[in-house]
Amino acid sequence: MSVEQLVVAIVVVAAVGFGVARTIRIIPQATAAIIERLGRYHRTLSPGLNLVVPFIDRVKDMIDLREQVVSFPPQPVITSDNLVVSIDTVIYFQVTNPKAATYEIANFLIGVEQLTVTTLRNVVGGMDLERTLTSREDINTALRGVLDDATGKWGIRVNRVELKAIDPPVSIQDSMEKQMRADRDKRAAVLTAEGQRQAAILAAEGEKQAAVLRARGEAEAAVLRAQAEAEAQAMRAKGQADAIGMVFRAIHEGNPSQQLLAYQYLQTLPEIAKGDANKIWIVPSEMGKVLESLGGLFTTPPKGPDAR
Repeated sequence: MSVEQLVVAIVVVAAVGFGVARTIRIIPQATAAIIERLGRYHRTLSPGLNLVVPFIDRVKDMIDLREQVVSFPPQPVITSDNLVVSIDTVIYFQVTNPKAATYEIANFLIGVEQLTVTTLRNVVGGMDLERTLTSREDINTALRGVLDDATGKWGIRVNRVELKAIDPPVSIQDSMEKQMRADRDKRAAVLTAEGQRQAAILAAEGEKQAAVLRARGEAEAAVLRAQAEAEAQAMRAKGQADAIGMVFRAIHEGNPSQQLLAYQYLQTLPEIAKGDANKIWIVPSEMGKVLESLGGLFTTPPKGPDAR
């Protein structure tokens, strides 16, 4: 084989290899390829091994079919009360129609960003600052509805819209912080006063219950003391009655004479006079007779009928 033939063979093999390489297209998973034939859309290649016509079919774009997350820079938005707030947004979207995403719009990312900015200004422009700060979910829902409707013809589905941050002006932030601090101080004062009131109420109830218990205890103690005193008096009276009865029985059984009784009475008088309160003595009317009886005890009887 001559050199010329060898060169021709190498060229043919290279051309065939190049043609085969241009014929085989391997598309990764979750990716779609747009094929144009002679400058016109031909078909969309799915993931895996695909065959195309070399030099006639051309791969225009490779479209990622996974859900994508795009964070847009802060955008100044004017609220209904003429305050400028800076809002950061995050868009979660997914390409559902690679052909529409390629041919219906030149750059769908720029389109989504600009549509988000204009929609955000329209939504927030009808709210005041306080509602804007407290209505994140409403703003997200409104943005998602408008973006999903507008991007549907582009072959894009907006799954979710989130507001990363809503930053009011610095002066408004200072005022809000002061207001929040004042509200916290007010709530703290209210809670402190409520706690003191509850403590005073509980203390008063405790004192009331203690006073009731003390009074009840004193009443029960007085009743018990009265009962004990009554029982003691009854026992003393019974003892005295028994003693008197025993003395009475002993006296009657012993049949004492009147002179003996008068002598015992005189012996008892000093014991009666020992008390400090015994200033006045009451002498019975029979005292004279008693003394006469006692006198008869100590008088010597006459020795004869003529004795004087």
